Amino acid sequence: MPWKPETVMEQKVEFVVRAKSGEECLSELCAEYGISRPTGYLWLRRYEENGTIAGLTERSRRPHRSPKRTSSEWEARVLQLRDEKGWGARKLAFVLAKRGVSLHTQTVHRILERHGRIREGESVRLAVRRFAREQCNELAQMDFKGEYQLNEGKCYPLSLLDDCSRYLLGLWPLSSTGAEGVYRTLKAHFKSVGVPQAMLVDHGTPWYGTTSQHGLTWLSVWLIKQGVRLTYSGVGHPQTQGKVERFHQTLKRRTRHRGLPATLREWRRWAPQFRFEYNHERPHEALSMKTPAEIYNEENLKPYQDKPPEWEYSGGMIKRLNTQGMLYYEGRTYFVSEALATERVRVDTLDDKLVVTFRHLTIREIDLRAGSSAGVLFAESQKAASSSDKGSPTKAVYRFEEHRMGKK
Repeated sequence: MPWKPETVMEQKVEFVVRAKSGEECLSELCAEYGISRPTGYLWLRRYEENGTIAGLTERSRRPHRSPKRTSSEWEARVLQLRDEKGWGARKLAFVLAKRGVSLHTQTVHRILERHGRIREGESVRLAVRRFAREQCNELAQMDFKGEYQLNEGKCYPLSLLDDCSRYLLGLWPLSSTGAEGVYRTLKAHFKSVGVPQAMLVDHGTPWYGTTSQHGLTWLSVWLIKQGVRLTYSGVGHPQTQGKVERFHQTLKRRTRHRGLPATLREWRRWAPQFRFEYNHERPHEALSMKTPAEIYNEENLKPYQDKPPEWEYSGGMIKRLNTQGMLYYEGRTYFVSEALATERVRVDTLDDKLVVTFRHLTIREIDLRAGSSAGVLFAESQKAASSSDKGSPTKAVYRFEEHRMGKK
């Protein structure tokens, strides 16, 4: 017969009471309650073993012994490393395997889940293929990681990441995003290890300015004079700097896990510790679980130049701008760029116009009749850009985001 509307527990009690009365056949009772005879005997045995109807409560089907279950010692090592680093299951499993604790990634994830170490939305994700430069130091991505409130003032971590190896070239907690602090920091770094071939930055201070089409600032001019091919990410497209943005997520989570530094001095102690851990200890999924330090080398680095040689222009007139970035021509002055104050430029005549070029960059078009000056930015092919210092610039004016280096 179908179950009565009572709860299962109530029916168990009723069944045991009737069976223990001895007035009814057990087989008929089992048939009436819709259970097998072994189940009926099981309920009676549980009652008799416990001497109380509480013994009829449904028991866990979990086995008393789990021979294949991870040992408590290994679970403790998983949890210890998780609490120390805050990494996900894939990285934990990889590092633990190198230490003699061989566990599947899913097993590590279940251990974390069982002990309440899983954050909301966290799961074991498959690694995806990412594009990167083929050699180290072909491109470095640079950006600030927002701001962190301190007990007194704020902290702005500046990061520099190699595109090929994801090696963290530098992490410097600065007190502001001002150009002077970035200049001093990068100068010391370049003097110590060398200058990369190119750098990718966003349209933010202090390396991009809104007063010229090329976004030149005195800091970006300094980088260009060091032979750096300066590239800007797309406006409103942080994914262009995907590697440094992804790194910043790691920095944010790890710093929060460790506990946010309260002072700039504490930040400066924490940054080198995190940099070492990120480069030498933390396996990177995009590198087939190798660390950045296992991939990185110092190829393609150029020596820093305290006094870079003057750019060798060919053709046109060579002029030096004044301290305000103005061009003096035939008794009149014309604005070119504040960032290029005192720099040498090439000036080409084109009908009643002057075209001003700084190194490989065509900067300004000056209308001599109207006395006006307009910024320009040419969409050049790489071939044209590499020889832009040798011929007259094209008339077509477009918007593009990459500063390409010419040849000396």
